[in-house]
Amino acid sequence: MFGLWSGMIIGFITNYYTNNSFSPTKHLADSCKDGPAPNIILGIALGYKSCIIPILCITATIGYAFASAGMYGIGLSALGMLGSLPVALSVDGYGPISDNAGGMAEMCGLPGEIRRRTDALDAAGNTTAAVGKGFAIGSACLVGLALFGAFITRIGDNSVDILKPTQFAGLLVGAMLPYWFSALTMQAVGDAAQEMMAVIKIEYDLLMAAQAAGKEDHQVDYQKCIKVSTDSSLKLMIAPGILVIGSPLLAGFVFGPDATAGVLAGIIVSGVQVAISASNTGGAWDNAKKEVEKRRNEYLAAPENRDYDVDECIAEFNACNKDSKKFEETLKSKSAEEQSRITFGKELVFHKEKHVAAVIGDTVGDPLKDTSGPAINILVKLSAITSLVFGSYIKNYHYFGNKTAATN
Repeated sequence: MFGLWSGMIIGFITNYYTNNSFSPTKHLADSCKDGPAPNIILGIALGYKSCIIPILCITATIGYAFASAGMYGIGLSALGMLGSLPVALSVDGYGPISDNAGGMAEMCGLPGEIRRRTDALDAAGNTTAAVGKGFAIGSACLVGLALFGAFITRIGDNSVDILKPTQFAGLLVGAMLPYWFSALTMQAVGDAAQEMMAVIKIEYDLLMAAQAAGKEDHQVDYQKCIKVSTDSSLKLMIAPGILVIGSPLLAGFVFGPDATAGVLAGIIVSGVQVAISASNTGGAWDNAKKEVEKRRNEYLAAPENRDYDVDECIAEFNACNKDSKKFEETLKSKSAEEQSRITFGKELVFHKEKHVAAVIGDTVGDPLKDTSGPAINILVKLSAITSLVFGSYIKNYHYFGNKTAATN
C-alpha cells in the first residue's frame, strides 16, 4: 500500500510540473519572451526541483518497507508501485498516439482548427507520458534496490561499508555511470539528427530544382530519413548497451564483489535523480511550446483581430520598424487604422519570437524526455540483474582477490 500511494503522489507531482495548466510550465512559456536562454535555464531548474518530492516519497517507502519486513518489504513496495502498471502503460501510450494524430492532420492539410485540437491532446499526452515515466523510474529504484539486496546475499555479505576504499570508489564510479550513459544516448540522437538534416537538405535541393524545371511530379525519397533513423537506433546503441552490462562485471572481475556493490549503489542513487529531472524537464519544455502556440492562436482568433491580413500587417510593422529608435514617432504619424494594423503585426512578430524560443527548448528536451530519461530505467535494472546473475562468479573469480567482509 505504501508503494501504491507513493506512486500516486509521484504521478501528481509529475503532472503539476509538466502540465501547462499549472504555474511551472506557464512560467516557462512566459520566459520565452526574452529568448531561448531563460527558457532553457528555467527548464533545467524545473527538472531539478521536480525531483524533491518523488525522492522523499521513495525514501519514505524504503524506510517504512524495510522497517516492516526487511528486503522482502522492499520487494512488496516495488510490487505495490507496479500495481498501477496497466494504467501507467496506457497513459504512456496516449502521448505518441495523439502526437502522431497531429502529424497526420498536418500532412493531410486539414483545417487549422483540427491541428489546434490535436495540439491540446498532444499537450495532455506529454503530461501522461511524463507520469508514466515517473512510475517507471520510481519502481526501477525499488526493484533495483531489491535486486541489489539479492546480490549482497549472493556474494555472502550482509552490508556495504562505504568507508572502505573499494566500496567508496565503486560508489563514485556508479554515480557517474548515469551521466556517461545519458551522454552516449544524447550524442546518438544529435549525430543521427545531423545526418538526417544532411539528407533533408539534399532532398530539398532536388525538389526545388525539379520545381524550377517544371517537374511537379517529383517524388521526395522519405525512405532515406527512415533508414538514417533505423540504422542509428541500432548502431549507436551498442556502446550504451555495453556500458550497462560491462561496468558492474568489469568492476567485479577486476576489483571483486565489494566494488560491484558500490557501483550498483551509485547507479541507483544517481540514476533516479537524472531520470526524473530529464523526463520532467523535457515534458515541461514541450508543453511550454504548446502553451505559446495556444496563446498565439487565441490572439489570432480574437474577434477584433479576425479581419486582419497576417502577412500584410507583419510587412507594415517591419516597414515602420526599420529604425527601431524612431518606431514610436513613425507609428504616431500613421492613421488610426494603420496604427491598429501595425500594432497587430508587432504582436505577431513578438509571438513568433516567443515560439522560436519555445521550439528551441522543446528540441533540447526531446532527447532528454524520450531517450536519456526513460533509458536510465534500463541502466538501473539491467546492471543489477547482470550482477546478480554473475554474483557467484564475481565472488570466487576476481583479479585482486579482495574478499568480502563475511568471507574474511
